Amino acid sequence: MSEENLRPSYDDDQVNEDFYKRGAQSKLTKARKADFDDNSTEENENKKVNKKDKRSKTDDRHVDKRPKSGPRLDENGNPLPKEPRLPKRKVAVMVGYCGTGYHGMQYNPPNPTIEAALFKGFVDAGAISRDNSNDLKKNGFMRAARTDKGVHAGGNLISLKMIIEDPEIKQKINDNLPEGIRVWDIERVNKAFDCRKMCSSRWYEYLLPTYSLIGPKPSSILYRDIAESKIELPGVLDEDLESKEFWEEFKKDADEKFTPEEIEAILAYVPPARDEFDLNEKLYQKVKKYKQLENTHRRKYRISDAKLAKFRAATEQYLGAHNFHNFTLGKDFKEPSAIRFMKEITVSDPFVIGEAQTEWVSIKIHGQSFMLHQIRKMISMATLITRCGCPVERISQAYGQQKINVPKAPALGLLLEAPVFEGYNKRLEQFGYKAIDFSKYKEEVDKFKMKNIYDKIYKEEVDENVFNAFFSYIDSFNKVTGAQGEETAEKSGVAVQRSIFEFLTARGIPGLVDAPESNKKIKQRKRMEEKEAESKVAASPIATETEVAASPVTAEIKEQKVQKSAAN
Repeated sequence: MSEENLRPSYDDDQVNEDFYKRGAQSKLTKARKADFDDNSTEENENKKVNKKDKRSKTDDRHVDKRPKSGPRLDENGNPLPKEPRLPKRKVAVMVGYCGTGYHGMQYNPPNPTIEAALFKGFVDAGAISRDNSNDLKKNGFMRAARTDKGVHAGGNLISLKMIIEDPEIKQKINDNLPEGIRVWDIERVNKAFDCRKMCSSRWYEYLLPTYSLIGPKPSSILYRDIAESKIELPGVLDEDLESKEFWEEFKKDADEKFTPEEIEAILAYVPPARDEFDLNEKLYQKVKKYKQLENTHRRKYRISDAKLAKFRAATEQYLGAHNFHNFTLGKDFKEPSAIRFMKEITVSDPFVIGEAQTEWVSIKIHGQSFMLHQIRKMISMATLITRCGCPVERISQAYGQQKINVPKAPALGLLLEAPVFEGYNKRLEQFGYKAIDFSKYKEEVDKFKMKNIYDKIYKEEVDENVFNAFFSYIDSFNKVTGAQGEETAEKSGVAVQRSIFEFLTARGIPGLVDAPESNKKIKQRKRMEEKEAESKVAASPIATETEVAASPVTAEIKEQKVQKSAAN
C-alpha cells in the first residue's frame, strides 16, 4: 500500500481564512477596504507607493547596526559546519592597554575600540567559539570601568564566559592582541559576578607637567582680569612672585632676540584663513620662533615647594563626599547621583623625564565612582586655582547650586590605574576563588606603562605642546571657554552658567559662598563614610566578628536604630 493511501484524506484540511476574520477589527478593516475600493485605481497606487516610501525611510532610521547572531557563512554564502561545543567558565580578565588610536573602551562599531580588539583576540585564540564570535551578549561581556577616547589603563577588568581548558590560553590571547593591549591574568569567578557592580572603587592617575602651574601670561585676558581685581580687592589672591620671575626672565630673553616692533607684531598676529596661509611668511616664522623660545623656558621650569604644597592643598579639597554637578555634563545640583565620594588623593614629588627634560607630577585619585569628564575637570580646577593664586577653599563653592563652566584638562595625561574589589574579594575567597588583585602584576604593569603609555604621553606632549596650548587657550579666550550663560524663561539665577573667569579673580562670583550642606546631603555623606569605614574593618585580614561589631561606626548605627525604634 502506498504511503499516500495510509494517510487519511481531508477535503478541507486547512481552517478557512474567514475563520480568523471575526470581531470589530475585521469589520473596521472591511469598512476601510470598501472606502478604498470607491476611489480610483490610480489614487490607490499612489497611496501604496507613498506608504512604501515612508516605511522604507522609517526602516532606515531604525536599522540595528549591531552584529546579528546567526550561522557563520563561507565566501559563497554557504553555512559553515558548527564547531564542537566546549564548556565555558565565568572568568575575570585583568587587562592593560594604551588608548591611543582607539575610540574608547566600549564596543562601538565601526570605530576601533579596546573591546573590539580584545574580543577578536579571544576568538582567534580559541577562548570564544567562532559560533559566538559576532555577539558580545552571548558571552556576558562586561567591563569594570569604561574609559573615553584616547584614555589609557594600566589595569582594567572585564568579566565574561570563556573557554579556558587550554593551560596556555593567556599566552595565546596575548599573541593575538596588538602590542598596546595586554592580558595580565585570567581568574575564575562565581556565576553571579558582575565586574561593574562588584567594583568597590577605582584608582586613576593623571600626569601633569609642572609648567601648567605657572601663572597666566602677562599679555592674556585672564592675567589682566586678575590684576584689576587685585587692585580692587587687595589681599584676596596670592602674590605669585615665582610666576612673575618666570615671565620676567622670558621677556628679557625675548627682548634680546626680537625688536620691540617684532614683538608687537608677534603678539598681534592672527592666523589667516587656511587657503590664504603661507608657511614661508616672515611674520609667521617669527611667531614660530617666539613660541619655541617660550616652550624652551617652560620646559626649564622647576616648581617650588610652596607652589607644590598649594597644589596639594587644592586637590585635598576633593576628599570626602561632595556634589560634583559642576564637574561633569548634564547633571543638576538636585540629582542624588551628582554626589561622589573621593577616598584618597596623592600628588607625587616632581620628576624630570624625556629628552626635553620636562618636569612632571603624578596625581593619583581613588574614588568610589566617577562621572563623565569628572577627573579631567577636577584636575583643571585645582590647576587653575593654583596658577591664579586663589584661596583653595574656593573649590568648595563649586559644590553649590550655582552652575560654573569648568573646562576639562587634556585627556592625554589620564589613565586608569586599576579597579578595586576589596569588599567582594573576601566573598570570592569564601567561594574558593582567588582574590582579584592587580598588585601581583605590578612589575609587568609598570614595564608596560613605561613603554606603551608614559613614553607616548611624554613624546606627544613635546611634539604637540598639548598642555601649553590648553592653558594658552584658557588664558586668552574667556568668551569661548567661559561659555557665559544667559537668563531665559527656563533658566534663571543659580541655574544660569557663570564663566570660570569670574570664579578665578579676587572678586569671585558675587553672592557665591562655600556650599552649605543640606540635611539630605549630610545624611548621604555620613552613609558613604560609614559604608567606607565598615568595608575597611571587614576587609582587614585580622578583623574578627567581635572587632567589626565593636567598631565605632557599627556602634553608632546600632544606637541610631535603637533611638529610631524608641521614637516609633
